Amino acid sequence: MESLFDPKGNQNILDRIDNLSPITLSQWGKMTVSQMLLHLQKPIDLAYGTLHIAPHWKSYFFAKSYRKKLNDPKLFHRDQSTIKEFIVKNEPKFEEAKLALKDLVAVFARDGHKAIKNTRHPLMGEMTPEEWDILQWKHLDYHLKQFGV
Repeated sequence: MESLFDPKGNQNILDRIDNLSPITLSQWGKMTVSQMLLHLQKPIDLAYGTLHIAPHWKSYFFAKSYRKKLNDPKLFHRDQSTIKEFIVKNEPKFEEAKLALKDLVAVFARDGHKAIKNTRHPLMGEMTPEEWDILQWKHLDYHLKQFGV
C-alpha cells in the first residue's frame, strides 16, 4: 500500500487533488467537491493535534477491533456514516479548501512521523504514526475515487 510519508505516494495524492475542479461531481453520496476537500482536512487536523475530539464511548470497547480493520481493503464503503465533527454543512470556497488540503497532505512527506502529534483517535483509540498513515491514505483515496480522481 502507498504511504503519505513516502514522497512518491504523497505526490500521487497531491496530483489527484490537482485533478479536481469546482464542477467535479460526486459519483455517490451527498457532499460537493468543496465539502469533500474540507471534510478530508478534519481527520488530518486530528492527527496533527490541531483538532480535538473527545473519545467516543465505543472506543473504550471496540478500538482494538476497529484498528484491526485498517488492513481491510474495504475499510470505507459507500454511504458510511462519519464522526459528527467531520461533517461539513457549509459550502467552502473551492480553491481555499483545495490549497489547505494539499498543504496538510504535504506535511506527511515533509515532517514524517513527527507530523503526528495526536496518538488518540476518537473511535480507534491509541494509534501509531503508521496506523494514522494507513487511515489517512485510505480515507483520501476513498473520497478522491468518489469524485472520479
